[in-house]
Amino acid sequence: MNLTAKNLNSHNYPGYYNDTIKPSDSIKVVPPTTTQVDSVVVTFWTEKNEVGVNLSEVAFVNWNAGGNNSISALVYGNAERNYKKDDLYWRNKVIVRYGINSQEGQKLRKTEDELRLSSSFGYRKDSISNWFYSAKFNFNTQFTNGYKYPDTDSPISKFMAPGYLFLGIGSEYSDPIEDFKVYISPITQKSTFVLDQRLANEGMFGVTGAVRDTLGNIVEEGEKVRTEFGFLVTSDFSKEVFENVDLDSQLSLYSDYLNKFGNIDVEWQLRVNLKVNDFIKANVGSHLRYDDDVKFKEDTNGDGKLETTGPRVQFKQMLGVGLVYEF
Repeated sequence: MNLTAKNLNSHNYPGYYNDTIKPSDSIKVVPPTTTQVDSVVVTFWTEKNEVGVNLSEVAFVNWNAGGNNSISALVYGNAERNYKKDDLYWRNKVIVRYGINSQEGQKLRKTEDELRLSSSFGYRKDSISNWFYSAKFNFNTQFTNGYKYPDTDSPISKFMAPGYLFLGIGSEYSDPIEDFKVYISPITQKSTFVLDQRLANEGMFGVTGAVRDTLGNIVEEGEKVRTEFGFLVTSDFSKEVFENVDLDSQLSLYSDYLNKFGNIDVEWQLRVNLKVNDFIKANVGSHLRYDDDVKFKEDTNGDGKLETTGPRVQFKQMLGVGLVYEF
C-alpha cells in the first residue's frame, strides 16, 4: 500500500510534522514479522549422580601417651535414574562403597565393601490413590575378600559369597507430602549365592553344606544357591530435620514361609547427613543386620582354628567428613 503526501498530512495524522514529502515519494508499510516460539521438550526422566571420598588421619611425633599412625579412606558413589509419568513410576539406583584402613604395624585392612542394585516399578489406577501395584528387585554383594583379622589366609566371605537377590510383587504406599514409602510383598523370592566352593561346603550363609563320611572326606559338594519364598516389608524415609541436616532411614524385614516362619531377617540403615557447602559434607550413620542363616566364625577353644557358631546381631557405626560432587 502506498500513501502519498496528499493523504499523509498533519491534519489526518496528528503528530506528523514533515510537510516536505513530495507526491512522488511513497511510504511502504511492512507487515509485522512473525516470532517463532521454540518447542518445549518434556522429559519424564530424572537423574542423580554423587561421588565422594571421606578421609581420616592420625599421626604422632614423640607423643608420650602413645599411639599408632593411621589413615583411613572411604570412596563411594550413588547413581539414580527415575521415570515418572501420570500414574506410573520406575525407580533405579546403584550404590557402591569401599573403605580401607592403614595402621602402623599392620597390613592394609578393609573397613567397608558394598555393591547394591535396586529397581522398582509401580502403577496405580487413579491419581487420587497413594497405593501402587508394585514389583521390586534388589541385589547386593561385595567386591573383595573379607577376613577375620588378623587371619588373612582364610577368607570368610568373597565376591558373590554371599550375594543376595530379592524379587517380588506387592503394593507400595507413597506419601504425597513426606518422602516416605512402605512396600509390602506377600510373595518374595530370596536367593542366596555362595559361589566359593569352600564356603559352600562349610554351609555358610544358609546354603546346604557338603556331605562328609565318617573320616571327614567330602562325599557330596555343598550347594552354592539357596532359594526361599517369604514375606517382605520395606520402608524408606527421608526428611530435612533442620536446615542442611537430612535424616535417611531404610528398613527391611523378611521372613521365609517354609523355614522358621516368624523368624525375621532385619536390615536397618540410619544416616544423618550434614551439609557444610556444595562440596563438603559430614555424615553419621549406623547399619544393623540380623540373619538367622549367617553363622559366625571364631576360635572358641584356643586351638588357633575358627569354629562355626550361631547367628548374631551385626552392627556397624560410621562417622565421616569428606568431599562430595553431585552432577
